[in-house]
Amino acid sequence: MNNIKVSVVVPVFNNAEYIGTALDSIISQDFDAFEIIVIDDGSSDNSLELITDKLKGIDIPNTIIHQENQGVSAARNKGIEASNGDYLVFVDGDDYISPNHLSSLYNGETDFSLTQLVKKEGDTVSNPHIFSQNCISTKEFIEMELKMQIPFNFVQLMYKSDIIKGNSIKFSSDFVYGEDTYFALIALSYGEKIAISNEATYYYIQHQKSAIRTSEFRRFEIVTAFEQLADFYKKQGWDDLSDLIITSRIPKAIFGNMNYFFYNSYDVDEVIDKMKEMDLFTKLSKFEGDNKFKLKIRLFLLNPKIYYKMWKRLKNSID
Repeated sequence: MNNIKVSVVVPVFNNAEYIGTALDSIISQDFDAFEIIVIDDGSSDNSLELITDKLKGIDIPNTIIHQENQGVSAARNKGIEASNGDYLVFVDGDDYISPNHLSSLYNGETDFSLTQLVKKEGDTVSNPHIFSQNCISTKEFIEMELKMQIPFNFVQLMYKSDIIKGNSIKFSSDFVYGEDTYFALIALSYGEKIAISNEATYYYIQHQKSAIRTSEFRRFEIVTAFEQLADFYKKQGWDDLSDLIITSRIPKAIFGNMNYFFYNSYDVDEVIDKMKEMDLFTKLSKFEGDNKFKLKIRLFLLNPKIYYKMWKRLKNSID
């Protein structure tokens, strides 16, 4: 398998409704010399059977791994271990890619490359982000992500395998929310350049399962992911990026997820209690930047209950 240029890693857990479409989109790539690695993470539906039938007899090298349910991070890590390609690409089992996804990403030169992602819900498709550059330094890209100047999902990237394996970069099972962004921002720090394509080739499917209510406020775990990332950058001597996480990315993540809970009718007292338990009020207060956003934070910290009532009244007036 020395001629494998790209390994496509597909984690699957109870994706019977979507996995056929996902695999069809991968099999239909207009790109040679790639392999498909599917990891069934203990599905209780007929996903494994569908995967086996779909990959049977195709002329694309493929590997099917079945394991006891360990979570998506463990599944992706297993796929990385089994990969043979010079580069890695990740496709979730309920998404799909356009026929030119791999050919748009692969250049065989840069450490990373990126295409655009669109969100699809029914017949509605979001607009892709457009970059002004066709190549960007990894540090500049990381800074843009931490400032939330660009939309970003780790599946948009093609990763050089030597960077991932040579530095033992893995998806963390310590948290279930933010582990993918953490993986990408760690990996990017070991590279130099990202080739950019403005073509939308990855389709992120929004459906009932993808919008499922996250129990026990686990969305706030992204704060832990970013705190670990800040520590990592500090050890790498990137104090500016470490500080940016503490003073911008974490407060924005807290505020964004807090509003998510409000929008999805979580009990406001439970949200506030959880935020106090995780010391998120202190972390919110460290925000530095846009004055308008800073004012929102100050109003919330001054009196969370009054802020919520004001937020709810404004939301209802818009609705």
